[in-house]
Amino acid sequence: MLGLSGKVKKIAIKRDVLWAGLSLLIILLAGFSYTITKPVILQKPLEAPVSQSVAVLFNNQSDIIPLKNLKKRNIASINIGTAFSGPFDAMLRNYAPVKSFTWGLFNPKELSRFNTLIIQVNEQTVYDPNLVNFLTKSLGNKEIIIAGFGNVSALQRLDGFKMPIFWSPAESVKAAEHAAQVIFGGEGTEGRLSQSVGLNFHRGSGFSTWQNRLRYNVRPEEFGIDSSKLASIDGIVKEAINERATPGAVVMVIKQGNVIFNKAYGNHTYDTDVATKTDDIFDVASVTKIGATTMAVMRLYEQGKLSLNAGIGKYLPDARNTNKENIPIHDVMLHEAGFINLDFTGAVRALDHSPDSSFYYPSKVSDNFYMRRNYYHDVMWPKMLKSPTPTRGQYVYSDISMYVMKEVIEHQAKEPLDEYVLEQFYQPLGMRTAGFNPRRRFDKEQIVPTENDVYFRKTLLQGYVHDQGAGLADGVSGHAGLFASANDLAILNQMLLNGGTYGGEDYFKPATVDLFTSRQSNVSYRGFGFDRSSGHGYPSKLASTETYGHTGYTGTCVWVDPKYKLIYIFLSNRVNPSVSNKLNSLRIRPRIQDVVYEAMLQGENNLASIGN
Repeated sequence: MLGLSGKVKKIAIKRDVLWAGLSLLIILLAGFSYTITKPVILQKPLEAPVSQSVAVLFNNQSDIIPLKNLKKRNIASINIGTAFSGPFDAMLRNYAPVKSFTWGLFNPKELSRFNTLIIQVNEQTVYDPNLVNFLTKSLGNKEIIIAGFGNVSALQRLDGFKMPIFWSPAESVKAAEHAAQVIFGGEGTEGRLSQSVGLNFHRGSGFSTWQNRLRYNVRPEEFGIDSSKLASIDGIVKEAINERATPGAVVMVIKQGNVIFNKAYGNHTYDTDVATKTDDIFDVASVTKIGATTMAVMRLYEQGKLSLNAGIGKYLPDARNTNKENIPIHDVMLHEAGFINLDFTGAVRALDHSPDSSFYYPSKVSDNFYMRRNYYHDVMWPKMLKSPTPTRGQYVYSDISMYVMKEVIEHQAKEPLDEYVLEQFYQPLGMRTAGFNPRRRFDKEQIVPTENDVYFRKTLLQGYVHDQGAGLADGVSGHAGLFASANDLAILNQMLLNGGTYGGEDYFKPATVDLFTSRQSNVSYRGFGFDRSSGHGYPSKLASTETYGHTGYTGTCVWVDPKYKLIYIFLSNRVNPSVSNKLNSLRIRPRIQDVVYEAMLQGENNLASIGN
């Protein structure tokens, strides 16, 4: 029997435990501001392992997951002893730029520029004695998401915290990749806790989310597509490499928002062993027309800052009193303005460029090649304004159309084209590498080389635009200059396929997407800015007449087929080491696209027969 003092002592202990269990950390997730009270601090597990078969999302009352407002986020991923942080972080980077850190191997000051922390723990490392203090200090000015792995009984360590927690009972590559996708909306989650853990994680608790971004590593069989049918893509790309049509390539296929094929082939060049990777950055050439210029036109059109029926002169004072003044924007976007193709490099004089940079030669066209200040506005732009328009009303493909649209965009947006599309689309969409002049942002090893230019710049072009006119324009033009990975283009075009929405945010009205991507010409199959299916074998013998997209001179293409909810992306550097037409003569791009359609349609037929 306990004495009075012993009873009092026991009651005091129970009181302290009770108060500790009731302490809460309340996070007000508005503008990343928080109110903090003392959290529960458990130094070791107090409960037996919990049997839980599915992952569960906790503390998502404010719909933080899936993450939104990517443009405003600087994201760091911190691994605290989990075994599969590599696949986890790699998956995160499909959605946004993410910097990886390992617990104990960084200075906390390194996190100062990040406002979003994704912290990986498992059932052992969640009990790290420094974790609670770190979380408490960080919550004042950062948003934190916990990705936990292992037995869910470890949740009791986080009993007093109210940040979003996604806990998976498994610790594996699959679990890590699933967690990363749930955080960004690549996959949804509906799991519920099978039994209570601690004081705040109650049986049946959990939040549901739904997919609103691309989902990766999806087996084609989920859509009735036989993987072995898609395997024949390998042979076609290897043929291209062996025939020296291109030293390498990336092929990506997205079905209903799910990446069912994503593969890299070959090397960056024929004389190196630098293997091509799926996230390599390519010069996409004329895909710039839809990947940058047309996106900007669509945005300005929606905002009422640009009319497709207005003449060029309405927006460009330079075009007034010229033969360009009354040409409607409508015609420019359809390549029916009568523009001719012009040669710009032939007029470059010795004094127009220098091997060194200076105030007078600031524009870097390639390694050891700098153009003089204002060359584009002094020489190229006046030449365009003075050029004849002999084919008005006829379809004549000319890059001048998109040079002009760049000028219109910049006049109406009050901002350079490259900055405008970066801020309006690439950053908020999570397009990690898309943009102009990539050497200013990325190591050249990440960028696939194009031509060994022995004529004009006399060097291997790597990270500098292949198109000579765009190069003379400081790498930014409406017809060429965009660099991107296959994944970047997949994100952008999935947004279009979704009717202008992606990641829970609206970029266009569905009517705007339909207007620009549908046929708008009486003399061609084109839409505004977009190339389209002819219905007679182009771009694929099986593509529907709804298909839109574009090809690029460097050996690239993007095609979106709304009928089948299908996106096909092919990136290559066919101009390396020099310009070759073999990629076209071997019909590499359309043959691969045919394979995709054949596998998909066969799968749909199989599913239909099973249903009958």
